[in-house]
Amino acid sequence: MKKPLLSFLALALCWPLMAAQAQQLKLRVLHTSDLHMHLLGWDYYQDRAVETHGLDRTATLIKAARSEAKNTLLFDNGDLLQGSPLGDFIARVKPLAPGEVHPAVKALNTLRFDAAALGNHEFNFGLPFLRQAIAGAQFPFLSANIVVDDGSPAEQARPAFTPYVLLERRFMDEAGQPHTLKVGVIGLVPPQVMLWDRQHLQGRVRALDMVATARTLVPRMKAEGADIVVVLAHSGFARGELGPMAENVVGALAEVPGVNAILFGHSHGEFPGAAFAQHAKVDLAKGTINGVPAAMPGAWGSHLGVIDLVLNRQGAQWQVTDARAEIRPIHDRATRKALVAPDPEIIALVKPSHEGAVAHMRAEVARTTAPIHSYFAQVMDDPSVQLVSQAQLAYARRALAGTPLEKLPLLSASAPFKTGGRGGPGNYTDIATGPLALRNVADLYIFPNTVKVVKLRGAQVREWLEFSAGAFNQINPAGPAEQNLLNPAFPSFNFDTLDGLSYRIDVTQPARYERSGKLAAPQARRIVDLQYQGRPVADDAEFLVVTNNYRASGGGSFPGLDGSNIVLDAPDENREALVQYLQTARTVNPTADGNWRILPVPGVKLRFVSGAGGIPHLARAPQVRLVQDQGDGTALFELQP
Repeated sequence: MKKPLLSFLALALCWPLMAAQAQQLKLRVLHTSDLHMHLLGWDYYQDRAVETHGLDRTATLIKAARSEAKNTLLFDNGDLLQGSPLGDFIARVKPLAPGEVHPAVKALNTLRFDAAALGNHEFNFGLPFLRQAIAGAQFPFLSANIVVDDGSPAEQARPAFTPYVLLERRFMDEAGQPHTLKVGVIGLVPPQVMLWDRQHLQGRVRALDMVATARTLVPRMKAEGADIVVVLAHSGFARGELGPMAENVVGALAEVPGVNAILFGHSHGEFPGAAFAQHAKVDLAKGTINGVPAAMPGAWGSHLGVIDLVLNRQGAQWQVTDARAEIRPIHDRATRKALVAPDPEIIALVKPSHEGAVAHMRAEVARTTAPIHSYFAQVMDDPSVQLVSQAQLAYARRALAGTPLEKLPLLSASAPFKTGGRGGPGNYTDIATGPLALRNVADLYIFPNTVKVVKLRGAQVREWLEFSAGAFNQINPAGPAEQNLLNPAFPSFNFDTLDGLSYRIDVTQPARYERSGKLAAPQARRIVDLQYQGRPVADDAEFLVVTNNYRASGGGSFPGLDGSNIVLDAPDENREALVQYLQTARTVNPTADGNWRILPVPGVKLRFVSGAGGIPHLARAPQVRLVQDQGDGTALFELQP
């Protein structure tokens, strides 16, 4: 009798622990974001393999992370279909046949993704292409705040895509018992997509505020039985107060009741990461925002987002009682070595499309008599930017010929796209003397923008340049003898220069505008000596400026640009204009005319960091001096007076 009694007592003592284990379940949530058609570790511009990015290596991390956990879900957070020449090849050169599955979607099918959100770049090729591309998915694509533009009020608007899903999944608790959970998943995209892709979306769909949409739909998902809610937010994490229809709202989404995890992206940052240490309500050690676990895995497959949730059952409901988020890299920046091998299954799957894109990009269109690079494009008038401006001017002159507008002064706006930054120290245009292939054209102009011409007054042109001049830090003439010139928070694709004018930039003045477009220093003027054909630009003078659809429609928050002053709405891409220009010229001698420059600051050395690949080009850039090769792929330079 003693043994049964002892066994009974032991069982009685262990029962609370067993019961507790039976009510606890661990769920791992994995995610990718901003893959931008980097399905393989290949640089289509330099025509070589790389180890720093590619879904083929992220796939290896996915499989490893799955093997470590009993219960997993896998999501993609958007900007999947556009961003590399492979994406352009599939959308423009070798379109999908009826019923053909897009290679990116095929890859996600193979990796058994559970759902994906639409990012803003999903709309770059138009709605018909987008719908065809996602039709082959074996998982839902989500976008809750894009609705049909039929005039209905927001609360009655019909969703243009699936807004959210409740995934029913069978999971195992810690005691090995199965449970069926309903996981609510919602997708959100910046409403600015209506500006950035206006020509594809206007009159067809419209965008609602992301946070307001979440506040409406998360309770609905809970009411429909969602045990937990995961937000796929194709949005960044901005500091400070945000108004309606804001772009980077992750902080506000973390305040929405009922949200259990946020998977975010869009701004290509890395969370948890030191860059977010000063943001409100952040716990970097646990990877939470306002207590909500969140992850942002860089871009191009450089990282895998991993969120581990601990759920405890309380009555009939599951509650998240603990959580931790991290991001896992595919590449070690310190050693510059890959941390994982590429997945052969993904390589084999993408190979036919990849080889077609590589062959297409190798086609020669012209020749250059000198190197073309972007290492110094942020600090001096640069041939890589001017070449694009010249091509845009040539295109616009042909398009405007014979119209009443052809007699107005024509300017061209262009910006450097590849200047290191979040793309790393190798993210620069660097084209050798000799043949110019299509891959080089795509290197000079990496976005599938289309040509637009806007009509502006002289005062508006000046404000355009003032906003652009926010690319620089304010330099204190009485401050340190060495000061950093470039503002790292200002993206280089917003550093427009205007060919056709001459001007100087006084960096001792404060920036006139904030990045949001808000006037910050009304008395400040960084743009000085603004002239057209040797004469000062009058405020009421009329100009035409050739640019792209992103900028003309308000992209970047430039003052005076909102789509209302477009006078030429061309269907051709800026890259196509560049190809036409090069094919006509056959041989180009890339030079810059020096129409703008940064004024020297007596007593202060203006320093900036760029790629170490710029060092061999110093002989052709006497305005720049090398200070130090920093040994990590970057170098410290100084702008000469």
